[in-house]
Amino acid sequence: MENAKIKASQMFVLVVLFEMGSSLLVGLGASARQDAWISILLGLAGGILIFFVYYRLFIYYQELPLTGYLEKIMGKWIGRILALLYIVYFIYIATRVLRDFGELLTTTIYTATPLVVINSLMILTIIYGIHKGFEVIARIGELYFALIYIMAIIGMILVTGSGLIHFENLRPMLENGFKPVLRTFIKETLVFPFGEMIVFTMLLPYLNNPKKVKIACIGGMSLAGINIAITALVNVAVLGPDLFVRSNFPLLTTIGKIQLANFIERLDVFFMLYLVIGGFFKITIYYYAAVIGAADLFKFKSHQKLNFPIGFLILLSSVMIASNFAEHIEEGINVVTIYLHWPFQIIIPLFLLVIAFFRNRKKQPKQQSTQQPNQQSSQ
Repeated sequence: MENAKIKASQMFVLVVLFEMGSSLLVGLGASARQDAWISILLGLAGGILIFFVYYRLFIYYQELPLTGYLEKIMGKWIGRILALLYIVYFIYIATRVLRDFGELLTTTIYTATPLVVINSLMILTIIYGIHKGFEVIARIGELYFALIYIMAIIGMILVTGSGLIHFENLRPMLENGFKPVLRTFIKETLVFPFGEMIVFTMLLPYLNNPKKVKIACIGGMSLAGINIAITALVNVAVLGPDLFVRSNFPLLTTIGKIQLANFIERLDVFFMLYLVIGGFFKITIYYYAAVIGAADLFKFKSHQKLNFPIGFLILLSSVMIASNFAEHIEEGINVVTIYLHWPFQIIIPLFLLVIAFFRNRKKQPKQQSTQQPNQQSSQ
């Protein structure tokens, strides 16, 4: 691993930027219609519970990333196979987020620009960022965090000032009962974006104060979850449930409706700026986790040797992963959630925690027994 250390505040910022990343891009929770915000808050609660599994694993192996303690828990060969699968998983999700980023830009603004060109520019920027190191990425996150919140506040003021919010679109609450909300929670909001905190199991050893892991990560998840829920609520209030469900990019549609004082309009550029920032950090964190995971698994002294090859693989895969955007979204909803997110985010970590518990429970009594004589002698 890279010899880097970051502060708890920087970890908090990275969590917020990562969680919000592409979550605001798509209509998260749209299958719950006007109750999307409820399913998002349920996803936040469930995601925090899942994070406690990751946190407990981190407590057992504080100096190791996920790919490192897999071998400690599962043994050499099974652990390495699982580590390789997680690396592939990180690469694949980075590929999907890059495709999301490229599709939006080529669909809305750069309609005559090939997808590969847009994605190449993004991936080259990320390669350079990873080359400079994780500490640099964390510092950049602090700068852009403030910018994003300034844009969010301005956007909320303009949406409200334009008279676009109609709270009647949020009613009736739970029109079809709780089942659609629960179904959306299980299939979507639990694993995206909150379950994606699994990638931070690769980054937690970089925190300079391990005692602040819990507050930094859970605080970041909570802030991001509340922001995403508010965004979904505003989208439904502005667009109505039907248009919210049909729109590929609801927030872009909402911002496009802003018209104030006959001259403040066409503010899509603010959304695009956020998209570039959010997409950059989400792809970077997945990409960086794959790079340091591969370096750890294959015993590379420096992860820099794997930076460009993995970046090229992500770029190539992002273009070839689907023939069009509709197929890309369909694959994400019906395949990725069930066959990738649930096993890698929930099932395998729970299994690892059970084994780690039994492997480490005998160490605690030994520590206590060695402390008792010292306490008696001091008395």
